[in-house]
Amino acid sequence: MNTNVIDFIHTNRDRYISELKQYLAIPSISALPEHKDDLRRCAEWTADEMRRVGLENVKLVQTPGNPVVYGDWLHAAPSTSSGQAAQTILFYGHYDVQPVDPLELWESPPFEATVRDGEIYARGAADDKGQVFMHLKAIEAHLKKGGKLPVNIRVVIEGEEEVGSNNLDDFIRANKATLGADVVVISDSAMFDRGVPSICYSLRGLAYFQIDLRGTASDLHSGVFGGAVVNPAMALAQLLAQMKDKAGRIKIPGFYEDVRPLSDEERAEWQKLPFNEKKYRKDLAAPKLFGESGYTTLERVWGRPTFEVNGLLSGFTGEGAKTVIPAVAMAKVSMRLVPDQHPDKIAALFDAYVKKIASKSVTVTVTRMHGGKPWITGFDNPYVRAAGRAIEQGFGKAPVFCREGGSIPVVSTFQEELGVPAVLFGVGLPDENAHAPNERLDLSNFHNGVVASAILYDEIAKVSKD
Repeated sequence: MNTNVIDFIHTNRDRYISELKQYLAIPSISALPEHKDDLRRCAEWTADEMRRVGLENVKLVQTPGNPVVYGDWLHAAPSTSSGQAAQTILFYGHYDVQPVDPLELWESPPFEATVRDGEIYARGAADDKGQVFMHLKAIEAHLKKGGKLPVNIRVVIEGEEEVGSNNLDDFIRANKATLGADVVVISDSAMFDRGVPSICYSLRGLAYFQIDLRGTASDLHSGVFGGAVVNPAMALAQLLAQMKDKAGRIKIPGFYEDVRPLSDEERAEWQKLPFNEKKYRKDLAAPKLFGESGYTTLERVWGRPTFEVNGLLSGFTGEGAKTVIPAVAMAKVSMRLVPDQHPDKIAALFDAYVKKIASKSVTVTVTRMHGGKPWITGFDNPYVRAAGRAIEQGFGKAPVFCREGGSIPVVSTFQEELGVPAVLFGVGLPDENAHAPNERLDLSNFHNGVVASAILYDEIAKVSKD
């Protein structure tokens, strides 16, 4: 490793924070149509930054939604020891962010990045602008101080990850030749805990739906019509209550048919991790933890599928009282999937089950919103091991290997379409409020992540292609 590269990173620490604040100031909220211009502006800022750090062939690729930003550097020399062609990394991240509601819970404005107690607070700080920026700074350090990278690198930054990456699969399929690589590197995940760096080798998938129930043409007076018609809000509550049993097991017929069981080896390794269930519960301010019986908390959030109600809407919700039977009721629900479940199959099973158990006195519509496949790779993969060595050098501690309960649908797409493994190289923390008010990123982890990313390129360059 070129020590000048690491010295450059240490010297420019304050500059990185100042530049990151500019990135975080752009309200690139992909879920809200009124931010479409902000998303374009953020894509252009990302492209400009890629050019500034020394990437070439930078361009915005328009999709039916928000643009994908692409850039590369493809001049790495073959290995002098083995003669093999240089490794090529495809780095993926996203520049879009979640909405900020409820705004009143933010301690500082979500798009005015603020540093407090060694952490930078802003929407997108951890998910994913901070982690994208980490790699751009590692690339910059290599090119500024060494004049080259030890690997070829292609960079793809999209603007629709937070709304399901609806156009990214088509982009990947249409640009297979351009995106050719030996490994995909993604930094959009969290470390196991503060002071415990980690490498993630599996993600859950996702199937997300909206359920709409309609009873009558309009809301009705509950005194005049109560007892004559089914209340859609009650029908929806009864429907949702039939999704799980009291032990937390999902009741959709066939739901568990393809679930890959956790191995005894995995379960034994997870038992060794520094996980304090009492502290976990206390940090969440939860009276009691709950989930599928027969599994530990880590096993449930990493290796078992779920069914969750994400939102409910029906009837009068303002102050005071209004005695109505609502005409409609709506729920947004999601299922986290594990290897080897397929979202298309789960969608069909869910749709059939809803229509079977729903009251026949209401009209039911099930709309599939978005989703993605689960992903898993072996933690003995040489690229995963290379990432582990880089993390250890950057953070001064060997990483643990773990799964992640969240979903990054494009990971399985990269693996299937390009035929290459993926490495998840995240430096966020589980308690940094991604998707919630007061999102933040630990600046020490960010800085160590820049160092580890720079080292990662050297470690991947050493991996044999045989």
